[in-house]
Amino acid sequence: MENITIIKDTTANPAPMGLLGFGMTTILLNIHNAGFFELNAMIMGMGIFVGWIMQVIAGIQERKKNNTFGATAFTAYWFFWIALVTTWLLPKTTMLVTKADELSMGFFLAIRGLFTLFMFIGTLKINRALQVVFGSLTILFALLAIGDFTGIALIKTIAGYEGIFCGISAIYACAAQILNEVYGKSVLPLGKVK
Repeated sequence: MENITIIKDTTANPAPMGLLGFGMTTILLNIHNAGFFELNAMIMGMGIFVGWIMQVIAGIQERKKNNTFGATAFTAYWFFWIALVTTWLLPKTTMLVTKADELSMGFFLAIRGLFTLFMFIGTLKINRALQVVFGSLTILFALLAIGDFTGIALIKTIAGYEGIFCGISAIYACAAQILNEVYGKSVLPLGKVK
């Protein structure tokens, strides 16, 4: 007779950390997009240390928990922040690279939006809170891309307000997961999918 060892996963849920990092950076970047302040070191610092580092840690931990959706989402948006901040900084550090124009940024954002759209489709099997996060993020990328393609500043401003909502929805999903676990009941509903 074989002895079978069953290993129970007792590691913490990494999703709240990733959602918090995503939510905070999304809100701050989109306060800029809404026109409240210029692009500055605060946004880049948050992008590097919260957008990059928090999300990659969450993504790696999600991989260890065998959660393909979480691992893909957090690491993909980690790479988004690396690409975005590099796009802003690289032209300032070398004469070999020119600043990205609106057309190229439009394509950059449209491709991210396409990825986000299929991630949104994945949330249809998870919960309503993540559906709101990824649905509003899909709309955000579409608005930002359209704003760059058309050059219409009002679309970027509207995108900023929509992005603030998206970031708040991610922070809500973070808070719900933490509080529900701590209290052992649904303090903030996530909207389970039936």
